[in-house]
Amino acid sequence: MTNSNTADKAARYRQRMQQKKQVVDAAIARADQEKGLLLVLTGNGKGKSSSAFGMTARALGHGMRVGVAQFIKGRSDTGEEAFFRKQKQIVWHVLGEGFTWDTQNLERDTATARNGWSIVQKMLCDTRFDLVVIDELTYPLKFGWLDMDQVLNDLQSRPLMQHVVITGRGAPDRLCDAADTVTEMRDVKHAFRCGITAQKGIDL
Repeated sequence: MTNSNTADKAARYRQRMQQKKQVVDAAIARADQEKGLLLVLTGNGKGKSSSAFGMTARALGHGMRVGVAQFIKGRSDTGEEAFFRKQKQIVWHVLGEGFTWDTQNLERDTATARNGWSIVQKMLCDTRFDLVVIDELTYPLKFGWLDMDQVLNDLQSRPLMQHVVITGRGAPDRLCDAADTVTEMRDVKHAFRCGITAQKGIDL
């Protein structure tokens, strides 16, 4: 490549980056509001809870107080819980009894979910919590164990600067409509379908 071609390529690159910077700077200038965000992480792809716990780590790194409520999941031996329970600024609740195909009891599952939501309600009213992670909430909503109107009202009535992250497949439309940010994770390929069991440090 000649010196002139190299110079032209560098000039075009610089022009593209200048244009990109103008667009990004303009978007940043428009984003002048501050508020507690409601984020929904949904879809069939892996990583919804992992993403939520990444935000948990980020919040703790800023000295924020975090509350975690896990619906459906009944185990207390996951890597994330083992790590985060050692942190001083976090409160962790495992509210489920396992997957619904394990319990197979509608009345019991409904009662468990409602008892769990009563714990979440207290965190949503507590200004000491900067971030509340509600893991797998979409299932109690989809199955009708929790009242959607009540859940949305509780979310909307939380402290102004409190952030909430909700995870789970098949997030209901009304929940997505109420959210500030919705991310749908797509399932392209998964080791489990090849007969590989859940791996410690990756899935557990």
